[in-house]
Amino acid sequence: MTRAPTRLSALPSGRIEERFEDKNPRYTEAEAFAEANRCLYCVDAPCVKACPTEIDIPSFIRKIATGQVKGAARTILTANLLGQSCGQACPVEVLCAGDCVYNAWGREPIAIGRLQRYAVEAALAKDPGLLRAKPPTGRSVALVGAGPASIAAAGYLALEGHRAVILERKAIPGGLNTLGIAPYKMKGHEALRELEWVLSLGDIELRAGVSVVEQAAAPGEVSARDLLAEFDAVFLGLGLGDDARLGIPGEDGEGVVGATAFIERLKADPRLELTGVRRAAVVGGGNTALDVAHELALLGVDVAIVYRRSEAEMSGYAHELEGARVAGARLIENRVPVEVVRDGGRLVALRIAPAEARREAPQGAAPAAEELVPADLVAVAIGQSRATRVALAFEGVALDARGRVVVDPATHRTGNPRVYSGGDCVNGGKEVVNAVAEAKVAARAMHEAMMQRAGGAAPGPATQGE
Repeated sequence: MTRAPTRLSALPSGRIEERFEDKNPRYTEAEAFAEANRCLYCVDAPCVKACPTEIDIPSFIRKIATGQVKGAARTILTANLLGQSCGQACPVEVLCAGDCVYNAWGREPIAIGRLQRYAVEAALAKDPGLLRAKPPTGRSVALVGAGPASIAAAGYLALEGHRAVILERKAIPGGLNTLGIAPYKMKGHEALRELEWVLSLGDIELRAGVSVVEQAAAPGEVSARDLLAEFDAVFLGLGLGDDARLGIPGEDGEGVVGATAFIERLKADPRLELTGVRRAAVVGGGNTALDVAHELALLGVDVAIVYRRSEAEMSGYAHELEGARVAGARLIENRVPVEVVRDGGRLVALRIAPAEARREAPQGAAPAAEELVPADLVAVAIGQSRATRVALAFEGVALDARGRVVVDPATHRTGNPRVYSGGDCVNGGKEVVNAVAEAKVAARAMHEAMMQRAGGAAPGPATQGE
């Protein structure tokens, strides 16, 4: 496989995501100092236990409070190479900050995410060389997909002295971080800036426009067999596939979009226009549905979230629903879509019906009472397909009943001893911080396996810059 590494280019201007203001702007030095001094530096630190990457949160906050911002950033990045994006996009309300002891006292928890973002951005702006790679080992790993899991794994491997080559089928790398995170949390160019930093950590190449297939037959394709022949190990960071469809009359046609595909265009495609979109219906009850509803509401669109169960049963976080409501979205519970209504091909409404009545209605009974939700746009957020074809191209890799890549939790190794996996294709769709945590496990296991095969002992942690 001979393909030149891709140099990251700036996203085009004129993207709709540029209109959004930052929900939690970066702290100033004075703000960070004041917030850090609120921390109690708990010995048992419940916030650390709630962090999938186990960042030593009291330690990095204490360093901010004592003016050691560089040390704070090193503490964060050693545990979580994507510490900047996690500081912006992590649902801290249900993770670290959600377990802050202040909550039990009815007081505002420490703003851990904002402090984390401040430390990383401030430190790297002055000294991007906080972490240094070990000498080259002569071993190499191919990482399929350029999302958070692969990016983090590549960084950890490079710090150990291994060569890492990331293969991405899309022109824009970064996966969820670049193309899927709500723009009021993080912009695409910020994700690419973080990716640039990870690429600088050692011998890492990013090759865009490359598809991994069972048998390569066209330019831009590489086979699973060839990857295993060229590299010592392979990591599958495949993410998830296309948006699921409703399967109802009228769905085909202009105005009906998959939620993740829509968010991707909103963040990266300057050609996307919302001219004429005054009302929208978002179908689903997960965090993707809440994100797209929140985004549309902030753009001045009248948004209705249609969910088949009750609010209490939603898989989306309560704080995300509240944010969407504050922006102007409303929730319609216990309703299912039955038809996309069109007038001469133009979308005009989404027809919905009571979910319970439809489930319990006897065969041949009159249809339950239906209603129309006026809409110029319908965003479907009811799940995504699995990226099974690529995974199954590797001999020995298996999927579970839900289409997720099966791995050993202790190593994230698949049924093929040289193939590892992590991120959404394994966990079914969790947070960026979960992808990083799984990438750490896999990278360490790959490192140890490669060093054992090479007949060398696995050395300790990567060298830290001074």
